Amino acid sequence: MKMLIYFRDLMSDKRFSFGFTVIIILTVLALISVMSPYSPVRWNVVPEEKPPSLKYLMGTTSLGQDLFWIVCFSIKNSLIFALTTAFLSRVLAIVAGMISGFEGGIVDRSIMILSDSLISLPRVPVLILVGAIFREGLNLYILALVMASLSWAWDARVIRSQILSLRERDFTLTAILSGSKSLSVVFKEYFPHILPIVFASTLNNMLWAIGIETTLSILGLTNPLIPTLGTTLHWALSYQALFLGVWWWVFFPVTVLILLFISVYLLSVSISEYLDPRMRIQRIGQAR
Repeated sequence: MKMLIYFRDLMSDKRFSFGFTVIIILTVLALISVMSPYSPVRWNVVPEEKPPSLKYLMGTTSLGQDLFWIVCFSIKNSLIFALTTAFLSRVLAIVAGMISGFEGGIVDRSIMILSDSLISLPRVPVLILVGAIFREGLNLYILALVMASLSWAWDARVIRSQILSLRERDFTLTAILSGSKSLSVVFKEYFPHILPIVFASTLNNMLWAIGIETTLSILGLTNPLIPTLGTTLHWALSYQALFLGVWWWVFFPVTVLILLFISVYLLSVSISEYLDPRMRIQRIGQAR
């Protein structure tokens, strides 16, 4: 019941309603990819370079593929990749940040040394190097694992700072004196307090993951046979689609990418403001 109330409140924000609607539409397109009459890795299954029409909604490519179904497959893979990366990195950030903040001492120093090392590491050049080494062997799940291992550090520090503040509150002492174990205190008492940080950082991490995957794919540093929005643009640029007048091969993937970025960003901003205690107090004041 509470979830429905929260959702209704969020839907009253035009930014959230727009972003949520776009994400739902893209999710539907991703789901209907299972109905595709063509394999996403097969070429020359339809006539080449046909413009958008009732038969081919987004036209066809120079590879002889129906672009509509390729875009559906690409949306599905890009969303799965972004969610996988965000989930893995959030797990690492939550575990590292909460344990570091609560335990302190040598545990805290060790985790923060590792965190600082990753923060100072130039992630994009490292990912380009990884892509150049593995190339076609770099599937989406391996790339998600690599990106997650590089993107948890900053959020772990933010979570740690929140835990350090919570550790000084009375309920922490009460929980410890009542016999609760450290992990129980960390994950039962503290976790609800860091949920706003987790939600906001998850959406931001998804944006980063999609952007990096698109960049690596356009550069040809991922497996081009796996349809994503990035690899679709890679093939379009490789076959000089714009110079050949096959504009739809670039237009539709770029449009989907823009809509995806805007919608996730608006969701992130709206949810962050909604979960911010200061904004909540302000809303209550306005309601009165």
